[in-house]
Amino acid sequence: MRARTALLVAAAVPVTLAAAAVILKANCWRLYADRHRIHLTPAARRSCPDCRGAGGWWTGGPFPEMEACGCWSERPELHIRLLPIPDRSDGPPF
Repeated sequence: MRARTALLVAAAVPVTLAAAAVILKANCWRLYADRHRIHLTPAARRSCPDCRGAGGWWTGGPFPEMEACGCWSERPELHIRLLPIPDRSDGPPF
């Protein structure tokens, strides 16, 4: 029974990751994950009528700057901590 459960869980993980990647791409999110954190950042929408997927536009003047579009800049970033980051300030590791 345990082997069957482990096999089902092992098969479900790739399917779940693939489904999550499709959902994140459809909702214009970028995913970064490692063993310490999961980091989700918003991305510009390709269907945005203001920036047309570029994420912003250049303002005029003698010092042009990039102005961010609200389709991604007004959405919050999401951070999920998984494992604590080890403190390396105790001294040299060797």
